[in-house]
Amino acid sequence: MGLDEDSLDYHRSDPPGKIEISTTKPTNTQRDLSLAYSPGVAAPCEAIADDAGDAYSYTAKGNLVGVVSNGSAVLGLGDIGAQASKPVMEGKGVLFKRFADIDVFDIELDQQNPSDIVRTVSAMEPTFGGINLEDIKAPECFEIEERLREEMDIPVFHDDQHGTAIISGAALINAAEITDKNLEDLKIVFSGAGASAIASARFYVSLGAKKENIIMCDSTGIITDARVEKGDVNEFKTEFARDVPEGNLASAMDGADMFVGLSVGGIVSQDMVRSMADNPFVFAMANPDPEISYEDAKNARDDTVIVATGRSDYPNMVNNVLGFPFIFRGALDVRASDINEGMKVAAARALAELAKKDVPDAVVKAYGDQPLQFGPDYIIPKPLDPRVLFEVAPAVAEAAMETGVARSELDVDEYVETLEARLGKSREMMRVVLNKAKSDPKCVALSEGTDRKMIRAAYQMREEGIANPVLIGDRAEIEANVEDLGLDFEPEVADPENGDYDDYADRLYELRGGKGVTRNEAGELIEKDSNYFGSVMVEQGDADAMLTGLTHHYPSALRPPLQVISTAPDVEYAAGVYMLTFKNRVVFCADTTVNQAPDEDVLAEVTKQTAKLARRFNVEPRAALLSYSNFGSVTNEGTRKPRDASKILRDDPDVDFPVDGEMQADTAVVEEILNGTYEFSELDEPANVLVFPNLEAGNIGYKLLQRLGGAEAIGPMLVGMDKPVHVLQRGDEVKDIVNLAGVAVVDAQKE
Repeated sequence: MGLDEDSLDYHRSDPPGKIEISTTKPTNTQRDLSLAYSPGVAAPCEAIADDAGDAYSYTAKGNLVGVVSNGSAVLGLGDIGAQASKPVMEGKGVLFKRFADIDVFDIELDQQNPSDIVRTVSAMEPTFGGINLEDIKAPECFEIEERLREEMDIPVFHDDQHGTAIISGAALINAAEITDKNLEDLKIVFSGAGASAIASARFYVSLGAKKENIIMCDSTGIITDARVEKGDVNEFKTEFARDVPEGNLASAMDGADMFVGLSVGGIVSQDMVRSMADNPFVFAMANPDPEISYEDAKNARDDTVIVATGRSDYPNMVNNVLGFPFIFRGALDVRASDINEGMKVAAARALAELAKKDVPDAVVKAYGDQPLQFGPDYIIPKPLDPRVLFEVAPAVAEAAMETGVARSELDVDEYVETLEARLGKSREMMRVVLNKAKSDPKCVALSEGTDRKMIRAAYQMREEGIANPVLIGDRAEIEANVEDLGLDFEPEVADPENGDYDDYADRLYELRGGKGVTRNEAGELIEKDSNYFGSVMVEQGDADAMLTGLTHHYPSALRPPLQVISTAPDVEYAAGVYMLTFKNRVVFCADTTVNQAPDEDVLAEVTKQTAKLARRFNVEPRAALLSYSNFGSVTNEGTRKPRDASKILRDDPDVDFPVDGEMQADTAVVEEILNGTYEFSELDEPANVLVFPNLEAGNIGYKLLQRLGGAEAIGPMLVGMDKPVHVLQRGDEVKDIVNLAGVAVVDAQKE
């Protein structure tokens, strides 16, 4: 099947379309319904009647955008009418929700007259927190947006104009930096004089380009003063008419620094690119076929040609989804009355800055593992980069407050945390730990210091102030990797083969000499095995914590720290814990990586250590020891151990959290079962610490919860050690390393 057939199947599969309405409050009981509708709903209605601003408190208005179109200029399809445009508008709603957690009603208007559209949309102001105009043809779109912005007291944004302007503007900022050109000196040529071209030209002026350096061409040629006098151009094109000789696109591009294509495919030749100034920018954004192909533009000349297109299969895709969801997110969250020029500029500059930062592994994988590093082929972030939300929305919100269109104030740092929570509970939970880590960063030894992921993680730890990382490994290899990765970073390195670490070898011999390790062997282990080196480094107090395991099997990575650092004085058993985050719930699963067949004493110890870990995430523990039996319903060796462990814990005066068991997994997590059938349980709420009866059950259980339950997993986190050590899973991503470093720092703060 081709793409068209696949798309038709995708859209018509039950239920048809791409969006639906879901409830955000309970509707399970008669009382729920009486609160949601009659008679309870009268109270918020009366409150809003007294103060219209309360609509933001009692309704979804503050997170609801109307996507409005008449289908007169649908990208690639033209004037297909209101009804036929509905799949596109639903798709816009999908993007709003997916990238910024904004709800949408799509509104397709069977109207052509601008006054009719303005009258209809402005009448819907009580419904929405903002209006996104979409696929309305020029020049009517200019009038419609301008009038709606004047008449409405909520943000109105025509994405076809400003989306392309903002994203390509971000690319322009970075292209100029890479080529060491000043925006005010750039000679810029536009092919196309429609809504997006005119808006982009205006926006480039806001960024610092000079209006007199912009030449705009339509299908007839250069827009000149002479053509204006002849009445050959409409009022909107007149804005960029120039007092220059008439000519075509080829003559306009001669000597230009930048070509901006918002017209039709295939109209630019390699000779036209060759005629441009040194190190030119070619933004060929016609879709699906650019004005000149990426390959032809790059191969036209030998100097640096920075090429951007509107296609996802080439570098530097100018995609509006990098803009509108996050711009509206920031505007809605300060209840802005408008999206003004300052907010648009802030969005472009935030995108430009983000492109200079190290790219998460998940984003690299999503784009076929192609290198993504700031430079000519990476001047704007990728749409699937989750950090866009945390960079653009706060920048827009801050600009709204600074320019006086915000009706509510917010703390930008706290705002970033609320945005992270929108993307998942795991980010919210990790933010608690990372903030604690930043308050007092500690030294973290990274035993696999030559690995590029470890280097990138060390860079992020330093950049974000989470930890003071030390990379263990060959200094020359580490420094070469840092340079190759393009990181502005001078790492702290401990090179075992090129340093004086005899005292480490002596200490290792002292610890392991009675267990078959000679002094020479201890020296070789320190020099050749970074896990032993890192373990002694932490044990000696030269580092506060250690991470390893990225390139080792878990048991081999765990063995050196267990032999050198060992467990805490009051602890006999270490354990591995995963934190699983669901939409509205967090659970800690133990033991998932260390103890194969724990007895009741091990289970009790694992429970206590896991409860301590939960509190580091500001989660008050409620522990359940799991089995296939409920409170003695089956008695054998297997069910006895968790039952006895539960009794040990309840009899321990130092245990200050509720714990019970043995119990089945659904009993532990379903409130109706726990409090309905087993009301005698020590747990009055569902458990958030789940202790499995053995390693096999723990490993199987957490993976099933993660994969089938849609949970995000953080870990494994090693608990019970004398000093903080965490063993990564092979293949973990940079964000996993940084997260565990944050946990390790918080562990070290407790020491």
